[in-house]
Amino acid sequence: MRRTRCDDRGSATVWTVFAAAALCAVFIALLALGQAVVARHRAGGAADLAALAAADRAARGPAVACAEARRVAAAQHARLVRCALTAAIADVSAEAGDAPFTARVRSRAGPPEAGPSTERPSAEGL
Repeated sequence: MRRTRCDDRGSATVWTVFAAAALCAVFIALLALGQAVVARHRAGGAADLAALAAADRAARGPAVACAEARRVAAAQHARLVRCALTAAIADVSAEAGDAPFTARVRSRAGPPEAGPSTERPSAEGL
């Protein structure tokens, strides 16, 4: 009696290779997404802290305030991209991450009385 040869012999190996490649692609995509999220959070935290530091040193002048903001951003593993002082309001931008996962975040800080009014418009003017 002769055995007939099955045509799908070895197909499990091909399917295993494709499944492994698909899982690797998903894993790489998740790692890239994680890198982007970490860069965004690091830039956001650095920008917030740098703005607070600059606003705290605003009375000493823009050079001192921006130098302090730069120091704080560097301590957070970020780069200070922009630093501007208007009265006691500090407006800074920080950048974190490496290409292609670089994130830039802008933040403002200052005394509460220097911010926008929190009063609601009256119904009379509507």
